[in-house]
Amino acid sequence: MPGSVIQGILVVVYKEDTIATTVYTTEEVTLQDGNDVTLKPLNIKGLRKFMSKMQEFAEVSEEDEGLDILLDAAAICLMKQRPELWDKHKNEGKGGYSEDAEDALDMPTVYRILDVCGGVKLNDPNLIAAAMESMEAQNGRTST
Repeated sequence: MPGSVIQGILVVVYKEDTIATTVYTTEEVTLQDGNDVTLKPLNIKGLRKFMSKMQEFAEVSEEDEGLDILLDAAAICLMKQRPELWDKHKNEGKGGYSEDAEDALDMPTVYRILDVCGGVKLNDPNLIAAAMESMEAQNGRTST
């Protein structure tokens, strides 16, 4: 129509229904004490605490000390779901795994927790082979 004035413009915005996408996977694990936990990657705050603990693992000289660090790291990963696995009074107030953690965890489960929650694969055959080579190289250097 010539001479008509458009009074208004109708704007239609089409918005698809969106579904939230999770970018990580979760895993249900039954602990030795019979309780189930859901493993998922740590948030950044938890990951900082976890990585700080795992940094200590690189400096371990005794097997028991290494086991304590791995148990601490696993307890950090499970702290929100199973707070009784963490003893905040241990290690001069720094905290550490509790006696309950020793009853609830076994090494295959600890490895899985560290893998899913912290992204650390300690039972990877390639990693184990590299660690053995490194130890052999260090022993070779110290004996000469």
